[in-house]
Amino acid sequence: MAKPGVLDSDPEIMVKKVLEMKKELKKLVKSIVEDEDTSIEAIDKAKETLCVLKDLKLRRKSQSSMSFKINKNVTFPDEFKCPLSKELMRDPVIVASGQTYDRPFIQRWLNAGNRTCPQTHQVLSHTLLTPNHLIRDMIEKWSKNQGIELCNVISYINGEGAKEADQNHFLCLLEKMSSTLCDQKEAAKQLRLLTKKHPCFRVLFCDFEDAIPQLLKPICEGNSISLDLQEDVITTLLNISIHDNNKKQVAETPMVIQLLMKSLRCGTIETRANAAATLFTLSALDSNKELIGKSNALKPLIDLLEEGNPLTMKDVASAIFTLCMMHDNKARAVKEGAVRVIMTKMKNRLHVDELLAILALLSTHQKAVLEMAELGAVPCLLSIMRESSCERNKENCVAILQTICLYDRSKLREIKEEENSYRTISELAKNGTSRAKRKASGILERLHRVVNITHTA
Repeated sequence: MAKPGVLDSDPEIMVKKVLEMKKELKKLVKSIVEDEDTSIEAIDKAKETLCVLKDLKLRRKSQSSMSFKINKNVTFPDEFKCPLSKELMRDPVIVASGQTYDRPFIQRWLNAGNRTCPQTHQVLSHTLLTPNHLIRDMIEKWSKNQGIELCNVISYINGEGAKEADQNHFLCLLEKMSSTLCDQKEAAKQLRLLTKKHPCFRVLFCDFEDAIPQLLKPICEGNSISLDLQEDVITTLLNISIHDNNKKQVAETPMVIQLLMKSLRCGTIETRANAAATLFTLSALDSNKELIGKSNALKPLIDLLEEGNPLTMKDVASAIFTLCMMHDNKARAVKEGAVRVIMTKMKNRLHVDELLAILALLSTHQKAVLEMAELGAVPCLLSIMRESSCERNKENCVAILQTICLYDRSKLREIKEEENSYRTISELAKNGTSRAKRKASGILERLHRVVNITHTA
């Protein structure tokens, strides 16, 4: 029988020994319960094993408590504190907004389906987490000077790793996806819940080569699809795609993009919204942006945007925005009528924040700018600038207006009328963000140049 002191010497050896002891205990208890002629030695051995496990549990609890007290009593610099946990960071990572968080806490935030930075509330262009080596090194040096030993980062990150029982349950559910419709529905519902609550199940999908095709099989076959089964499968796919290491494999699995496109067109509203959200999370990778764009997925996204169901709008807009960060996808979006759809929604003041961000991206494409001008973008953008209290919206409006004026000088006349009546651009040149001031000043300079040329002529 191993002694507690031996078990405590090495964490990895300790875990293996504990598992072995639990297996042995299980056999002993089964023997004691089922065998009428159980020996006294078996009972004693079971008792001894239980005592060792109890002692180990108490030691762990004590060590954990001591560690907790040390961390609580020591005051550490604010830059070492995770904005979410308010505790010392063990694995600092940078999100797309440039803010730093402790990996497990920001990952939990993203896993919950959030698409914004918790501090700045900025929409994240991608969900990749970049290690902040500078802060990490600073924390390690500070901890060493304070005599504090940081916990092992690997065990800290992988605390929710899959156990053997989880793997067996996972594989059993996948088998049911090839069974009767009743089994498929039950398995899909469980997989949806497991991948939502337990990150380890998301990892399992890419640990097993055929796992994703097995998940998709029920909605790949035949024309008649159970709507609730489709919803559970697509939502599970969304949950899987949230895990950064899965994004490439999920997108490159045959039929994934096609099934997402199909689900954008038909299914429950939640299915369609989650299909759009899945395309958004997958498009965090540039290689996936290209793959999704070439698959013509922008067409059903724009169609769903035009349909305008409130429950789908934000997910659809986020997906289009991220995809249009790639130049070729801007051209595809313009070709599929994105400018017309966006202008119609904006004139009706629907989801202005999200749609303005897309329009600002598209304004680097000449055909899109010309189409904006034809569709009455100038008066629409000027009125939004007057009405809005959002600095980001004003910034996007003036940036788009400056680009329109570069391509179409005749639109300067509308801006001059606006200046005469409201001095909207002048006001922004004085009180806007630094970028808005620069764009507004550029428009005013161009306006004065044109007026002076006209007077000279």
